[in-house]
Amino acid sequence: MHRRLSRPGAVLAACALALGACLVVASCGSSARPGCKADKDCKNHQACAAGKCVECITDEQCPRGKTCSNNACVTAAECKSDSQCPGGQVCQAGKCKACATDGECGPNSRCNAGACQPAKPCTKDDQCADDEECQQGFCRKPGSTSVGDATCTLSTVYFAFDDSTIQPSERDRLAGNVACIEKTKGKSVYLIGHTDTSGTEVYNIALSERRAQSVADYMSRLGTDPARMQIVPKGETEPTGLGDDKDRRVEFQWH
Repeated sequence: MHRRLSRPGAVLAACALALGACLVVASCGSSARPGCKADKDCKNHQACAAGKCVECITDEQCPRGKTCSNNACVTAAECKSDSQCPGGQVCQAGKCKACATDGECGPNSRCNAGACQPAKPCTKDDQCADDEECQQGFCRKPGSTSVGDATCTLSTVYFAFDDSTIQPSERDRLAGNVACIEKTKGKSVYLIGHTDTSGTEVYNIALSERRAQSVADYMSRLGTDPARMQIVPKGETEPTGLGDDKDRRVEFQWH
């Protein structure tokens, strides 16, 4: 009986293949260890969240002046509502700003020299200043976002730099706009998105559309019929002349 002898090269190749198979099996059989099980497993004062080391879980884990957002410490908003701003300023995209138009001041208020003040009651135009008209019982400057049989005005909302997220400071304004649209039957609204002049023209058109779309989505969740809202992206083509902060906005127009 003859035995078949393997060549040395074939033996070495077989051993290499077997070793490789063992390594693969060992790798497949083991599972990656989680990044952490507790805060003590993390370095640089990080916290353990869902098996991963993150910068923060709560605001208390961030330095003063910052807040925890999506497990990262970011600069805290200066304000969340107009009531937190001094001197009649308005809270826009988390910062206190001087008002520019009556529409920024809310119902029955007007913007005077950058500060929101109660509007003057009236019954006719003669009771108002030369540059104002009597609208819905109050003196207002012409060109507001009210129209026809609308008994309310629609407020402009503002955004942070290169951002289309609805800021907490804008939520009350959007809730007011939803209520206004609901009261005004038979009218639809243009949501006109704008940007500042940073970035390219093509990028800014897309950013202004994202801003208007995020407003439409938010208002839809609050109850506005999407069929009554139409998005109009303007990009950087219609600056306010009042600075970049005022240009990052979505305006409302009845139609």
